[in-house]
Amino acid sequence: MDVEQQGRRQPFASDRDIRPDNAGWSPRARRLIEETHALCLSWLESPLRSCLSDIDQRLYAQAERSRNHLEQQRALFSRQQIQQQRNVLERRFLDGVRQHFSRLGGAVAVSIEGEHDAQRRPLELLDQGEHEQSVALQTLVARGEARHGQPLFELGYRFAVLVSQPPLEGENLPLGPHALAVAFHEAGSILVDIPNEHSLLMLQSFDGAVVGTLGSLYDTVNEHLRADGILPQLRAFPAPPRTHVERQARGAAEATQANFERQAQAAAAPAVSPLNPAAPRSDSIAVLESLREMLAQHRAGQGSLSYQPTGRPASPEELQLALDALQLHVSDVTDQVRRELRSAHALREELLTQLNTGKPEGASQTHLTDEQGDTVELVAMLFEQLGDQLQRKGSAHSLLGDLQLPLLRMAVADKGFFNQPEHPARKLLGMVTEAANDWLDGPESDTDRSLGAKLNQLVDRARREPPSTGLYTSLLADIEHHLGLLNRKAQIAERRQVEAMQGRERLEQSRRRAAELMTERFERCNPRGLLRTLLERAWSDVLALTLLRHGEDSEAFALRLRITDQLLGQQPVTDRNLLQAEVESGLQQIGMHAEEAVQVAQRLLGIPPVAPPAADGAAAPVAATTTELALKLKQHQRLGEHAAPEPPAAAPAPPPPAPESPERRIHQRLRQLPFGTWFEFIDPNDGRVTQRKLAWYSPVSGNGLFVTRRGLRGEEMTLEFLAHEMACGRVREMSHVRENLLDRAWHALTSHLRQVTRPLTNSPRNGD
Repeated sequence: MDVEQQGRRQPFASDRDIRPDNAGWSPRARRLIEETHALCLSWLESPLRSCLSDIDQRLYAQAERSRNHLEQQRALFSRQQIQQQRNVLERRFLDGVRQHFSRLGGAVAVSIEGEHDAQRRPLELLDQGEHEQSVALQTLVARGEARHGQPLFELGYRFAVLVSQPPLEGENLPLGPHALAVAFHEAGSILVDIPNEHSLLMLQSFDGAVVGTLGSLYDTVNEHLRADGILPQLRAFPAPPRTHVERQARGAAEATQANFERQAQAAAAPAVSPLNPAAPRSDSIAVLESLREMLAQHRAGQGSLSYQPTGRPASPEELQLALDALQLHVSDVTDQVRRELRSAHALREELLTQLNTGKPEGASQTHLTDEQGDTVELVAMLFEQLGDQLQRKGSAHSLLGDLQLPLLRMAVADKGFFNQPEHPARKLLGMVTEAANDWLDGPESDTDRSLGAKLNQLVDRARREPPSTGLYTSLLADIEHHLGLLNRKAQIAERRQVEAMQGRERLEQSRRRAAELMTERFERCNPRGLLRTLLERAWSDVLALTLLRHGEDSEAFALRLRITDQLLGQQPVTDRNLLQAEVESGLQQIGMHAEEAVQVAQRLLGIPPVAPPAADGAAAPVAATTTELALKLKQHQRLGEHAAPEPPAAAPAPPPPAPESPERRIHQRLRQLPFGTWFEFIDPNDGRVTQRKLAWYSPVSGNGLFVTRRGLRGEEMTLEFLAHEMACGRVREMSHVRENLLDRAWHALTSHLRQVTRPLTNSPRNGD
């Protein structure tokens, strides 16, 4: 534990001593502003580092999905630059936040001065990249201010009281989305060489990791200032008047306030923008209502009768207690029952049983409200669609069954579950299902026990602890960290496989070149006997090894060729002892024992062998004959034979394709594909689909290496054979943009509801 604490970096330790300063502040204002700044620094530690980690992962994923090597190099270069400048970027961002605090009380003068400077600047053409970043920044700020409108309203008034100014907003509010986004954007200006699309990606990550989570910071700062007596009675929306008025006037005031709050909530919805193009156009309540409307039409289309339950509806607290009791009940049953997905009908019946357990006979029964029942049914349908997306019955189905009740508890407690794609509970559901489906239930049998244990641990926490955004944020960070480790291990394993493949490729090219040089010499001189066996079986490997290590233009390789010509009698031998030593050294380099190398060299050069001294009482060893030496050379393992991969059993060489055949067009396209492209291999016997990634291929030989998700070697085949298999339908290229399982489940759910409701909505009305 001590070692872990010592090795851990103290977050932002040096920044705590840097405080905002302004000569115009009163002592009380200075104290509160410094305390607020310290709270801001403490809170920003985790979101900022989550933002930078998210940028790193997005750039790596972009590099992996790149369609050519240039895009991949740009993504990897930007990723490397951000990793190298990460600490500097953090410091610059925090310094920018401090400067915004220091400007409190003098913002008006600064803005006026900025306007005069803008008037004196000459006109110039607007850069397209700067325009896109400016638009993205403005959209980020507008969405953040709309999302946190109420706490920002209170914060602007309280800061204004501290510095004796009108209510602060926009760029004048130091903790506002505008100030933080500008500070982050200016801090990223040190990354001068990254392309514009990567700068937009950084803003997108900052929007999700920092701006989207600012609500807790604003609540903390408001509470801190309220506790110190700064506008303790301030409310963003005025309460209804408490005068003695008629009941109708009070109802009208309450209706007006409710309408105003609905408009504010609608304005707070995320807008479609370059930072979040998939964001819906309505708030979470509107999305839930639209889903409920589609569900009602779905029931009507199926002819389901609606019923009016008797008794009283369950309160949100009672429903949560019933879900907790059902969760405890499920934990007591066997694993097989616990891991089954429950239908909407089964969930509804079990909840009603829990709600009415212990009531005497004849007592009023508790039932689910329409919204509660629809929520239960929508969650059950989502899990059903998600289960249909999985490859087979396995660990993913079991974990999905364990998560059904915890996610239902979260969906009941938080309506944002249905609308927010970045909701931590939804992200956890998708990530756990993807990890189990890809890493545990994949075609490979080498399942990762540590990942299985980690997923079960996270699911158990979700089942035991009360549902909250903080819980699922913690679980999400835990599984992301573990999957990051697995991905790094896979990258290392894949790099080793590629390096081994490249080494075998270079060795094969060296052996081929050495054989060509040896064939040229055999055409001029046809040796026989031991000399030919030596040159074909051993000395050719010596040439290949020298060529591999030093290159064809090196002095070492020229010396080996000169020795070859001397052995063939093409060049005179000036020093037989030196020639013998070179032959012995070369043979020993390819793995021949020293004694055998000496015997072969002596026999070739006609040097009488020197018999080693015999042991006391033992017979003198007999020198090996020429036939015995030739036999040993033929039995000697050739260079690279132990590392040569076995050819696929079912991969015969396909016939050469015609010039205009589909195979020829597929092969030409394959030669332009970047490494990292995924393929699906279909077993013709049972239809089983296996996913493999093209990790590397040789432009010279056309050999391609396919690896598994863990980076292990899968298949090795030529691009010609791959084109033949693709033309036959046994291999297909996977789509470049692949939706995750959860997105496909959502689309399948909504498509299913629309297919049922479309005839109902398009049917003519009565009387038309």
